[in-house]
Amino acid sequence: MSRMKLALRLLVRDFRTGELTLLALALLIAVTSSTTITLFADRMYRTLDSQAAEFLAGDLSVSSPVPLAEEWLTQAQAMGLGQAQTSEFSSVLLENNEMLLSSVKAVSQHYPLRGQLKTIDGDYANETSTQQGPPPREVWVEKRVLSALQLKVGDLLTVGEKALTISRVLSYEPDKRSNFYNFSPRVMMNQADLEATAVVKPGSRVHYEFQFSGDEALLNAFKERLKPKLLASQRLLDIHNDRPEIGSALSRAEQYLGLSSIVVVLIAGVAIAMSTRRYTERHFNTAALLRCLGCKQQEIVWMFVCQFLVLGLITSGMGCVLGWFSQQGLFWLLKSLLPETLAAASGWAYVFGMVTGMVILFGFSLPPLLRLQNVSPLRVLRRDLDPISSSVWLVYGLALMVVGVLIWRYTLNLKMTVIILGVGILTWLLLSVLIYFLLTQSRKLLRHLRPSWRFGLQGIVRNRSSSVSQILAFSITLTAMALSFVVRHDLLDSWQKQLPAQAPNHFALNIFTDQQSAFQNYLEQAQITSSHYYPVVRGRLVTINNTPVQERVSKDSQGEEATRRELSLTWAEQLPEDNKITAGSVWQAAQTGLVSVEQKLAENLSIQVGDELGFMIGSEAFQAKVANIRNVQWDTMRPNFYMIFSPGSLEKFPATIMTSFYLTPEQKPQLNGLLKKFPAVTILEVDLILQQFKTILTQLTQAINLLLYFALLAGFSVLFAAVYATLDQRIYEAALLRTLGARSGFLRRMHIIEFGLLGGLAGILATMVVEAILFVLYQQVMHMAYSPSFYLWWALPLAGVFGVGAAGYLGVKSVARHPPLPILRGL
Repeated sequence: MSRMKLALRLLVRDFRTGELTLLALALLIAVTSSTTITLFADRMYRTLDSQAAEFLAGDLSVSSPVPLAEEWLTQAQAMGLGQAQTSEFSSVLLENNEMLLSSVKAVSQHYPLRGQLKTIDGDYANETSTQQGPPPREVWVEKRVLSALQLKVGDLLTVGEKALTISRVLSYEPDKRSNFYNFSPRVMMNQADLEATAVVKPGSRVHYEFQFSGDEALLNAFKERLKPKLLASQRLLDIHNDRPEIGSALSRAEQYLGLSSIVVVLIAGVAIAMSTRRYTERHFNTAALLRCLGCKQQEIVWMFVCQFLVLGLITSGMGCVLGWFSQQGLFWLLKSLLPETLAAASGWAYVFGMVTGMVILFGFSLPPLLRLQNVSPLRVLRRDLDPISSSVWLVYGLALMVVGVLIWRYTLNLKMTVIILGVGILTWLLLSVLIYFLLTQSRKLLRHLRPSWRFGLQGIVRNRSSSVSQILAFSITLTAMALSFVVRHDLLDSWQKQLPAQAPNHFALNIFTDQQSAFQNYLEQAQITSSHYYPVVRGRLVTINNTPVQERVSKDSQGEEATRRELSLTWAEQLPEDNKITAGSVWQAAQTGLVSVEQKLAENLSIQVGDELGFMIGSEAFQAKVANIRNVQWDTMRPNFYMIFSPGSLEKFPATIMTSFYLTPEQKPQLNGLLKKFPAVTILEVDLILQQFKTILTQLTQAINLLLYFALLAGFSVLFAAVYATLDQRIYEAALLRTLGARSGFLRRMHIIEFGLLGGLAGILATMVVEAILFVLYQQVMHMAYSPSFYLWWALPLAGVFGVGAAGYLGVKSVARHPPLPILRGL
């Protein structure tokens, strides 16, 4: 019989007897998880690279406050690139004695180059998709334009000096973003009618976008030629800076899923290592018999490696298939964030799943397998003759190398990889010493315990090295599972606090100070709850410590954008509740001339506490000293400011008031009455953007849940693998106790106590580790308020006691049910 055929026969036999079930399950979970994340990330970025055009209405987009030079458009035409153009501006519409501030968008004939517009007919029954904007002499409007101006489809709407026919109701445009021009109700017209409106004149504030489409190579060549010629106010747009609510959400999803996949792979790797250890120990006799029949050491190792190679290929293949279905489900959960058409995954993404499976399998199983080559032929006669263990450096070095490669693959950050490995190794050593010390000291309790408790504790203390390994495995599993639950809960709770059910979805700007009381009374009478009222002064940051601010900014940074325009400045006695001071201190009520600076802007401009900032308001300059730097939650949909001054600093300058408030869909018509009462007030409607943001958080929550299920499955595989790793020894000892007269009830209590103690110790250690990780994670990475999770101190130990106790009891229950003689013969 050939060695390969013998290896396959042994593999089939071992699989039928359940020897490899846990190992295959752990490998299947790891490959499924890694394949899911790899396919998700690969398809996501290939989609964004090739079809982000649907978010930009073109393959390439240039944003500009002025029309592009004609030579650029001529060059694009010469290269065969498709072109489209949009012009956005604000305009007041007057119809039927009603007035409305609208956002007008004039589009060219070929807009959009990518994606589709969606419109509704006059009876609001049918939604239609189209790849062209309105034809000349027609206009498409959003619903509120009709209700505010008392119009209907088919009526004339005058934009400037041009009367246009309302032919459709606009329900969706692919490139609508969260800028000033998109907060007001949309009116879309044809570019050919723009000149006739006489609205856009020299000096008018107009936002232009130029879209291009075509071959990727030609687009890249055009982009490289165009980039050096861009003005400071012009930008090339991509998915992350043009649609931050989409780009940041997808980036966070990919990062979380990648790091979570590492956790799942590590847990599954522990299960593989422990399952392989038991597998090899149960095959010492087989290896000794093969040595007696003439097999060399290398041939025995080769035969078992072939078994694992076949097992790895089959299981990894199944994991890749399950991973494909899983990532399809993940994309379905996140479908509202992505284009309708998704790019296919590259072949490497599928190969990586197979490679990951084989690397995990052999990285964690090869050291135990190599012990088989050291089995002596004398073991046929002496069952107590165990082979020499593999080198510690080989056992742990290979596993650490595999872990390091996987962490680097998912983070692409060498420094982070080194830190994670270093902290992990140090934590593992400290926990090992602590566990060993606790087990040593617990021997003093044996004489004071009842027999069942004494035998249960003695089973742990007698083989302390094995017990330490099991407790560490259990604690790592409980830590990973607890972190998944706690971070998920705290993250969702933080999002819920930032975006409660009635989060403000409208902003009111340009309220005159003498109208504040009347405006506030109007909202109260209409039963509309508003947030805090902030005074606003428009000013520009010009110097930092008497140095022009332009010398401190870098191109395309947040600081450059903030210094190119006027900022909204305000003052307050106290900072907003969700603004956390990261440097400096709060000011006293009587202090003036102090300013609080937003953290990211301070980092971009290298602003420190104590710096002197120079501002220009109108034609007047003044100085303010930086009192503190604060972190701002920009996604709360409440008024936020880069600069907040102490009381008495800005009162001499003319100011307007701004606030935010929440409206239900049924209350939306009240906006028309509000604008009639206060015609100078500007209302920015962010309800659609807020709904999109809430949808993003909901979809990310579902994605987080998906990874949580993987972590739970991997955790259960470790649980049973750790129990079964020393199952043979425990069954043998229990059979001896049965032979000496122990009853079934005594054995059951002893096993439950032994495994319950292991789980309880693992739960206590896991709680300590979880609290330490959460403290660092919340303070340094997520910038969330940390508070000890007191429920973990009883929940995790109890989960360990019941979970590990139940798994151990199920594993050894056959000892209490069957006579000891067949068990002793079977070992």
